Amino acid sequence: MEQTQLSTASDKTKGGKLHGVLVYVRQHWQLYVLFLLPALLLTIVFRYIPMGGILIAFEEYNPFRGVFGSEWVGLEHFQRFLSSPDFMNYLLNTLKLSVFGLLWGFPAPILLAFLLNRILSNKMKQKIQLILYMPNFISVIVLCGIVRILLSPTGLINMLLGTDWNFMTMPSAFRTIYIASGIWQGAGWGSIIYTAALSNASKDLKEAAVIDGANIIQQIKAVEWPAIRDTVLIQFIMSVGNIMSVGFEKAYALQTDLNLASSEIISTYVYKMGLLDGDYGFSTAVGLFNTVINVILLISMNKIVQKMNDGKGI
Repeated sequence: MEQTQLSTASDKTKGGKLHGVLVYVRQHWQLYVLFLLPALLLTIVFRYIPMGGILIAFEEYNPFRGVFGSEWVGLEHFQRFLSSPDFMNYLLNTLKLSVFGLLWGFPAPILLAFLLNRILSNKMKQKIQLILYMPNFISVIVLCGIVRILLSPTGLINMLLGTDWNFMTMPSAFRTIYIASGIWQGAGWGSIIYTAALSNASKDLKEAAVIDGANIIQQIKAVEWPAIRDTVLIQFIMSVGNIMSVGFEKAYALQTDLNLASSEIISTYVYKMGLLDGDYGFSTAVGLFNTVINVILLISMNKIVQKMNDGKGI
């Protein structure tokens, strides 16, 4: 009886506090509007208003006539791109870079987090993490410059191999160079979220597993993996949703005239057609096609994961 009265009293107290907060907000709503206004304006100006530029994909856009004065051509640009003899080559190059990058790059931060979690010394762990995080702060252009120097005919790699190959001119080597350099740059930083999730793993369960004679793989499977599974699934869904969004800067910076067969992807093609050739309508249509494919992949993968994970998705 006393417990019921106490719980009722606590509920009333919480309700009274909530009512007081609502009254305060209602009385001083101008302050909250003033506080939120800059963020709302920035979101509207830089996120929603530019969406009107999608109309350019359906026009023969002329910068002097503007969006509403240019000639309407409908789906002509999409038909032109889809019927282009290079369409499949650009699409396959983009998919290969993304899919292989996902297959090799996505597990790397997870494995790194598991390895970091095995380090018992906090000082040693912090030093190793600092070294692993540093490549993430290197500019993409600087990274590409380092890669070009290392892989040049007189670079360190050729000195170690005793050869004089120019790897940057080999179409067959471009994907390996792109993916390997991406893993080196991003794996350490990407492991942060998994390392944080592993901190929620039960230490009691881990100690019990050790006492029962479980090896490292069994400890990871029984104790650590359940702690990060939901995080991994969400990150995987988001990665699949961006599978067509290969980084333009890096692909363009590593591109040469001799490796175009592998390095020319949709984003570099959009840049060349839009900014270099001035075909704004066509380049916008290609970019819109790329975005639509991303959205379809994101929704589809979320549905698949929900069915495999008891209805849990994004």
